[in-house]
Amino acid sequence: MIKFIRGFFVVMLFAIFGLGSLIISFVLIPFSGILTRGRSKREYFSDFIHKLWAWYTNLFVILGLIKINTKNIEQMHGKIIVSTHPTFIDIMILIGIYENSLCLAKKEILNNIFMKNIIKNVYIPNNIELDEFKAICIEAIKDGYNIIIFPTGTRTVEGEDLKIHKGAAALQIASGADIIPVKIDCDYPFLRKGRPIYDASDRVITYTISQSEPIKLSQFSEKSEIKLRKEISEKIKHEFMS
Repeated sequence: MIKFIRGFFVVMLFAIFGLGSLIISFVLIPFSGILTRGRSKREYFSDFIHKLWAWYTNLFVILGLIKINTKNIEQMHGKIIVSTHPTFIDIMILIGIYENSLCLAKKEILNNIFMKNIIKNVYIPNNIELDEFKAICIEAIKDGYNIIIFPTGTRTVEGEDLKIHKGAAALQIASGADIIPVKIDCDYPFLRKGRPIYDASDRVITYTISQSEPIKLSQFSEKSEIKLRKEISEKIKHEFMS
């Protein structure tokens, strides 16, 4: 009975997420877009989404579904935050924790009626050419925004070898910004790939968010960009697995 009630709460929260996303996409964003332009528009929406996702993930906490423990979390500006990605709500948790942060969005989400306008106004799509991607991210970093990247590209499956894409490494080389590794651990396979959303255990699920020491470009002596991207990516993988 407890698992049924907890599963019902999760489904209810995702229904709230869907309805809220529609309202934001087709009411708030178009209306606010009339009043804000350029950098002020990005600043407004990034702050709004930060507070909204913090509120939304806090609903999971209030309902006793999860608790979130943080370790060594510091607010920062103009960094590349790379994170493990075990569950569906990881990006909401991270955006809710880190102020002034943007994230990459998979191209599939751009076709999602609930999220399309939000993605276009707040996030950075990953289906663009590499040079355009780097230019957009570098401008955002110079403006003081953090860029959140899941270098595995998708939710990871426990027990599988981590495959690190080199986008974060390429961005660090182009921008010179520090990479901040963040590990997300969850003590139950909640909202993992292939699991039903209503499987919420019969107890409070613990998320642990741990921030590691920065990976600085100056730590590497390799001059070849191809080899340097590989070294940085291997360092990210090492931090995730340590």
